[in-house]
This record gives sequence, C-alpha cells and structure tokens, in this order.
Amino acid sequence: MRPSDPWGGPKILTKKRNGAYTWQVIAGSATLGLVVAAGAVLAAGPWDNGQRKAERALAAAGDRTGGAHHGRPTPDGPRPAPSAPAVLPALGTTTHDAPQDPAALRDTLAPLIGDPGLGDKVAASVIDTATGKQLYGQGATIPMTPASTIKIATATAALSVLGPDHRIATTAALSPDSRTVTLVGGGDPTLSRAALRAMAADTADALREDDRDARPSVRLTYDISRYTGPVLHPISPNENIAPVTALMVNEGRLNDTDRGPAKRTEDPAGDAARTFAAALKKAGVEVTGEPREARAADEARTVATHRSAPLDALVERTLTNSDNDIAEALARQTAIAKGEKASFAGARRAVTNELKKLKVPVAGAHFADGSGLDRADRVTPALLTALLARAADPDRPGLRPVLTGLPIAGFSGTLGGRYAPDAAGTGLIRAKTGTLLGVNSLAGTVVDRQGRLLAFAFLASGSLHATEAEPALDALATALAGTGG
Repeated sequence: MRPSDPWGGPKILTKKRNGAYTWQVIAGSATLGLVVAAGAVLAAGPWDNGQRKAERALAAAGDRTGGAHHGRPTPDGPRPAPSAPAVLPALGTTTHDAPQDPAALRDTLAPLIGDPGLGDKVAASVIDTATGKQLYGQGATIPMTPASTIKIATATAALSVLGPDHRIATTAALSPDSRTVTLVGGGDPTLSRAALRAMAADTADALREDDRDARPSVRLTYDISRYTGPVLHPISPNENIAPVTALMVNEGRLNDTDRGPAKRTEDPAGDAARTFAAALKKAGVEVTGEPREARAADEARTVATHRSAPLDALVERTLTNSDNDIAEALARQTAIAKGEKASFAGARRAVTNELKKLKVPVAGAHFADGSGLDRADRVTPALLTALLARAADPDRPGLRPVLTGLPIAGFSGTLGGRYAPDAAGTGLIRAKTGTLLGVNSLAGTVVDRQGRLLAFAFLASGSLHATEAEPALDALATALAGTGG
C-alpha cells in the first residue's frame, strides 16, 4: 500500500494531481474601529496554534480582496497572490436567520454528486451546525466505509471522556532493592529520544540519591501491559502504521520523519527500551544484560516521568496529518478511561458507548479500529456531521480541537496540496480526508454566504482512481461555500 494522502492517509493508488451576536461599536477613530473589528474576528474563531493565520488575515481584510494591488512584480519574482473574498462577512451583516433553501442546495449539489469519478455509491449529509437541521441528505443514514474520516469519531470520543488537557505518561520505576529499573509504557506514540534522555538523567539522579556507588548498576525491563490484544493491525506490516504497543519512540519510525508513510520497526517496545538503556549508560548508570519485557513490581517507585503533549494537540495532529498511530492510541486511551481493555475490541466498545452519551446517531456504526485503515469500519454521513456539530457547540468547548485540527484547503495537512492557490475553496474549507482503494471521503466544515457554519460529509465507494474522486469531492465542498446567498 502507498498512500496518496500526502501525510499518510491510507491509499494504494498512485498519482493525484451559532446564534449570532449583534455588535454595536461607536468608534472615536478609525484606529479604534480596526481594533474592535480585529477582536471580533478573533472571537469568531476558533483560532488555534497558528493554523488559522491565513484565515485570520483574510478575515481582518474585510471587504478588500487579496490580489488587488501588490506593487509592480519583477519579471523573475513570484506572481501575485490570488484574490479571495473575506472569510467572514462584515460585522453586523450576517444573516443567520435568513431562510435556507434546501431545493436550491439540492440543485447545486445534484450534478456534482453524480460525478462518475466518485464511483457507483455516494452518500452525503449537510447540516447547519447552529440548528442541527439537515439541509441536504442522500443516503445520510447508510453505513459506509469511511477510511480516515473515522478519525473524527475517534478524536471526539477521546476528548469527550478524557478532556483536552489529558496527557499520556511514560514512567521509569525503581524496584525496592534499587537493582531493577522498569520503563513503563503508557501508550504515547510520540515519545521521543530526547524525552528518554531526560528520563534517564532523572533515573540516574534517583539512583545516586540512594547512597549507592558513584556508578550504579541496574537491570532494565520494560512494561507494555497497559495494552492488550493483538499488536498488529489487520493490514500490518505496513508503512502507514506501526505495531500498536504501549511503548514506542516516534511511532516506531525508522527515519526522522514525523508524518506520512515510513518503514517501521517490528519491535517498537524493545527498540524504545534499548534507546533508554543507551541513555542510562550516558547518564552514568551501568545496565547489565539486555532489556527484557516484564511488569514493574507492585512496590516499585516512580523515579522519572514524561508526559505527552495535551490531548487537544494530539487530536489536532491526528486530524491534520491523518496520523494513524496517534489515532489508535486515542482509541485505546478512551478504552482505558471507560474501563475497557486497551485492545481493538475494547476500543470499539468504548468509542461506541462514549458517542452514544453524546446523543449522536451511531446506528449502523462499527469501529473496527481508530484510524480508518480497516475496511470493516462503518459510519454514516449523518454521524460524521452530527459529531462536527457537537464540536461546534459553544457549550462543548472541550470538543473544539476536532474542528481546529481539520486540514485547511490549500494550506495544511492532507488538504495542503489538494486545492490550487487560486481555487475557489482554498482557505475556506476545513475537512478530514479519507482514502482507501476504491473508497474516498471528505468530511468537515465551511461557512456559506449567509455566515452559517455548515458541516458536511461525503462518502463514496467504487471509484476507479483517487485522481478522479478527490477533485469531485473538493468540488462538492467548494459548492457549499458559494450557497446561501
């Protein structure tokens, strides 16, 4: 398998080319007016970690367009940036209460959804996130293979049960006799070599505090009992995912990349332990023998801890880059929090039950994995749009990273290369991509001309080439940005 999503979304194919608020501003100067306008744009968010800088710049520009005047271009200089409409309408001019015309929306989408490039089966859902009203549906309740768009469900469940501030801990435990150090995996696939070096230094300090020799000697074991069940994903071995274990360094990658396909180690936990052993030796600790797998003793005390980035950051990385390894980790962390076994089966039960608590339509859904690599996965377009609406709910700020992590058309992640700089949807669409052989999907959000935040999900199967299906999906999303006027 070789992905055609640029950051590891699974593919085999090759080339692919709210309620509204009224703002009343009495400005004593033009400067004050600009300050207030900029503040309103920021509040309209969600803005996140710089991912919406391009959108913020466009929004602050008001009614001006981006390519009107850029000075005199030099013969060998870059061509002017394309003009683009404002992302948000002028303050006080949004028409959230204007009636939406479902018939007009059907007329707009019908010829596009019939594009033969999408294959022989297409299901769709479009809703107004503020009201939850379905504006368009075609087979919206039919379970389909979602590919990587299932990550929206995985991420939502994890945030719902754990919260955006949750961090995954990796620890080092010292036996009561100070003779054995156990590296205990917590399930953080982003654990780095630098983190292990820091843990090794803390471990060495703890050993010296025990009034032992200047150069202490220990045995090293590693504990991966936090996860249970099969380690290999059904498609493994595969460059899109490492063996799913509770202990690994940099997603088991055998190069320095942090996204996309890469050769993976067959023994992520063992490699992590050997990396930790080398770090202990550099910190002045003699490690006898080879690291071996064993549980930490019940009486062992923690002498070093590393915590992952907060869950909201992991969710954003998962969705932006279509990261399969983090997605599987999120599913298992959900299982642990829900009292299920941290396995593929346990994660399936945990995610399903947590989504039921969110009162979204899970009928027909089947979460065989957390990443979407498994063809046994099933979700409906209605489920995906309902999840996006929950993430947009002002009363559920903890779910907002599901929206802020979505790739931006033409700018970031798996949509970074899908929209040309001058394409109508560039910068306006945020969506999760999904692709397997013969399966193509796109689910995300877009603001229409009335200022409504729409959630959409388009799931297609039976396509012959991703190079035909992806432009057809992109055209559907782009069409939504132009509706509602």
